[in-house]
Formats: sequence, structure tokens, C-alpha cells
Amino acid sequence: MKKKLVLPKFKNEDEERDFWSKIDLSEYYEPEDLEEVSFPNLKPTSHPISIRIPEYLLNRLKERANAINIPYQSLIKEYIKRGLSSTL
Repeated sequence: MKKKLVLPKFKNEDEERDFWSKIDLSEYYEPEDLEEVSFPNLKPTSHPISIRIPEYLLNRLKERANAINIPYQSLIKEYIKRGLSSTL
């Protein structure tokens, strides 16, 4: 640890956000000071979108999802995730 980081009392989130955006943590911490943490209860946020899919394709998706007993929107998300993984 280089020098002690003193955190002020923040009046609101905007004030705190401003503080963290201007501070350089490398002035206070060495890489050896950091600890790995896990946040197992955090879930990725979802954002609803609208897309146009031909009706026959949507019906095939619903049939396939029904055959493997999962919601069709979950199947769509899985297909999108696979598609993105294969292109990287």
C-alpha cells in the first residue's frame, strides 16, 4: 500500500461517481494489495428488445424449445450467445 485512501462522505451517487472518476487508485494500492472477490448473486441485467422474425421461423423456434422443454426466448438467447462465441 502506498498511501492511505480516505473516503469522504458522499451526499448522493452523482457525487460519489464524480469522486471515483477523478481518482487514480494506483497512487494508493499496489497490485499485490488487491484481492480476488466473487459476487455469486449478481445476475446480468436484461433489456427487452423487439425484433422482427418471420412467423415460420418463430414457429420452428417454439417447436424446438418445446421439444427440449425450455422457454423459446431462452432458446433464442442461447442461439445468439453461441453465434457470438463462434465469431470471436
